[in-house]
Amino acid sequence: MTNLALCLADAARADGDRIAVRQDETALSYGLLDDASARVAALLHTIGVRPGDRVALAVPNVVHFPISYYGILRAGAVVVPLNPLLKAREFAYAFRDCGATAVLTHPQAADEVCTAAAETGTECLVSDSGALDTLLRATDPMAEVVARSAHDTAVILYTSGTTGTPKGAELTHHNLLTNAATTAASILRLGPDDVLLGALPLFHAFGQTCALNAAVAAGATLTLIPRFAPQRALEIMSRDRVTVFLGVPTMYTSLLRSGLPDHHGFSRLRLAVSGGAALPDEVLHAAERSFGVPVLEGYGLSETSPVAAFNHPDRPRKPGAIGHPVRGVEMRLLAPDGTAVGPGGIGEIAIRGENVMKGYWNRPEATAEAMHDGWFRTGDLARVDEDGYYFVVDRKKDLIIRGGYNVYPREIEELLYTHPAVAEAAVIGVPDELHGEEVAAAITLRPDAHITASELRDYLKQRLAAYKYPRIITFTDSLPKSATGKILKREIVIP
Repeated sequence: MTNLALCLADAARADGDRIAVRQDETALSYGLLDDASARVAALLHTIGVRPGDRVALAVPNVVHFPISYYGILRAGAVVVPLNPLLKAREFAYAFRDCGATAVLTHPQAADEVCTAAAETGTECLVSDSGALDTLLRATDPMAEVVARSAHDTAVILYTSGTTGTPKGAELTHHNLLTNAATTAASILRLGPDDVLLGALPLFHAFGQTCALNAAVAAGATLTLIPRFAPQRALEIMSRDRVTVFLGVPTMYTSLLRSGLPDHHGFSRLRLAVSGGAALPDEVLHAAERSFGVPVLEGYGLSETSPVAAFNHPDRPRKPGAIGHPVRGVEMRLLAPDGTAVGPGGIGEIAIRGENVMKGYWNRPEATAEAMHDGWFRTGDLARVDEDGYYFVVDRKKDLIIRGGYNVYPREIEELLYTHPAVAEAAVIGVPDELHGEEVAAAITLRPDAHITASELRDYLKQRLAAYKYPRIITFTDSLPKSATGKILKREIVIP
């Protein structure tokens, strides 16, 4: 048998008094975290959740996330983590698509989540509420961890690429266990005395594997920040004596802009990690000077659990490189015809190994398109040098990465087309100093239609999560097109 939740149960048996997770003044030992998750598992069982059922989780970075996450797994169910900033229509899509039996949420997201749950017939439980807390205390913990096989689905992460509606990447217990173990042992080199800053969203693969699951695998402490703010992050790093900082490039930029103090204020910090988007060399070097520790960059996707390649701490680093494939993972570059591309050439990154998803939930065609003979085609273009270092040079897809979050243009374009004033729309990413990329929309209006950029932006804000809607909207008489009528995004100029 196996189950990702066994990591927590094992850590609780090894040292139940050690602090597992901290959030402001709340601190849970491994024993208390394990007990709380066991009560969640028992409660889920009483409302009819069975092994293999999907249970959504829409909770910010608070202690209820790990409690619920491991509770769902302990019950043998599948966790479907969702961004708590989504809107009701977005939650409803995910609930329907995965067939969620229940959803665990937080007061911050409860209105939108419960609206979607009522629409889809999904049981909605709100954490951090008096009624639920009382119910959990009255519920006897589920003593056992439900047995699952290594290749049973543990987590479904929604990612749409650029091809349409979001797809659920099925990550198995084996995928997540091995990727967390590799991250903890080979990259972060964690031990029980380490303290990780939990600023990365835990609903995202990066935060889930590299912060939460890696910390638990090593018996380390995770100190959570519900909402990242530079000064607050610095205070917590100093207060909790953080040893490992994990962030996306915008976090590093924000910290540097806030006037990062001399690194002597963080005497225990020994390592910083960046992922989710390319970290500009200037920012990397400035962060290393301020923190006084190395900043390691890596590469991965939701479909790869996510860690696929990393700059390892015991190897030389090269500017702009994402490093080498991690333990248990193979990478190669492919030409459009599927042949291998050697050093110096540019090809699409393909990945094979213990981290690669089993497929997309109920999407056999999409799975077949992405997977070829066990190799996952990423859609990212890269080159590899003679020393085996990989360098990402472009994205084959139109994916926009804003502040470490994936934004998918087609989703926004389809919503724009629902507005009666819009004739044509194209959404692209434009460079942005703070967020890496900003979302921009080029619009042509229907004849005699009148709408301002502010009005159209408000229309989108009501229907999209805050990180998705275009901050930049420009109107044009026509959009550039090919001979076949396809909009040529590369020729769009945003003023």
